[in-house]
Amino acid sequence: MWRINRLGRIAFGDIERVKGGKIIMATYKRQRYLFMVTDPVHIGTGGYRLGRVDNSIVREPGTRVPKIPGTSLHGAARAYASQLYENPEAAGQNHKDVKDPDQNPICYTFGYIKSDDEGNQTKAYSGVVNIFDAHILAFPVCSMAGPVWVSSYKRLSKAGFTVKNSSFSNGKEEDRAFLDNWELDEIFVSWQRSEPLNLGWLMLNVSGRVTVIPPKNWNKAAWNEAGNHLVLVEETLFSQIVNSNLEVRTSVAIDPWRGAAEEKALFTYEAIPRATFLTADVVLDDYREAWPLTKQDCTKTLKGNVLPGKPWLGPLSVVEAGLHMIEWLGVGGMGTRGFGRMAMIGDPIEERYGKGYSGE
Repeated sequence: MWRINRLGRIAFGDIERVKGGKIIMATYKRQRYLFMVTDPVHIGTGGYRLGRVDNSIVREPGTRVPKIPGTSLHGAARAYASQLYENPEAAGQNHKDVKDPDQNPICYTFGYIKSDDEGNQTKAYSGVVNIFDAHILAFPVCSMAGPVWVSSYKRLSKAGFTVKNSSFSNGKEEDRAFLDNWELDEIFVSWQRSEPLNLGWLMLNVSGRVTVIPPKNWNKAAWNEAGNHLVLVEETLFSQIVNSNLEVRTSVAIDPWRGAAEEKALFTYEAIPRATFLTADVVLDDYREAWPLTKQDCTKTLKGNVLPGKPWLGPLSVVEAGLHMIEWLGVGGMGTRGFGRMAMIGDPIEERYGKGYSGE
């Protein structure tokens, strides 16, 4: 929802409704994105670690489940959005080369430092969007029934999915009692099966069938393919299954003179595999309420060319445009060697502070 404010600028999402002659403000909005990994994603920990691989990936400390940090998504979204806007200088740490940063949508969205002609800092603004970590929702694993996607009741429910079974159906008291008694060797599947099923090296008993219904914005073919082959495990087992089935690769440096491997240059690294589904939240905190683009400018780049994709009606539009480019240019390390791409599935589901989700 957008309107033209009295300054002739687009006000997107900041006006909820007019009631009794009063404008009711809705400052905070949250969007939840669903991503599918299309190439292995490697977000390194920044150095060598003792373990099964030399270069390990970032994990959640409490669960040891791999994740994509919000810092990685934020940096990629800012860099790619600035390229779409034909103003790459706006993505840098120093904004002295940005002409009029107060009127720049990239600077407004992600924050900037304004300096005078002598390079002295005169003003600084933080960004108006918060981009949070992307957490694994469904993880692909090889089984005797073919590829399946492993998830848990809690992860699906928290992301906005509806999980139905004769024994539980999202959030009732009897559901919690049932989940508390969920045995480690029990799994539920989204298709008809009663025989035990292996998840990689681990054999587990099938206890029943579940129906998993995605939010309407995510009810797309890419998810439905995985949704028809879902396996729900007990939450404490999820980390073990994920870490046992990460993609591990080995690389070596090549001596250009000999065309052969250099000695002591072999190294291994791990990655989140292709076809993994993740969810990430983006929160709008537009404390400034001064979006710089007018209705005429929101479809043009800084150089006056046609802006690719949707019009930039507000900060969330800028973030969405940047995140869309991850499907082309990737996120994380080794992007020039076949790593990093993720596709956005459907449109984000949106929630206003104090309201419910839209797009469910």
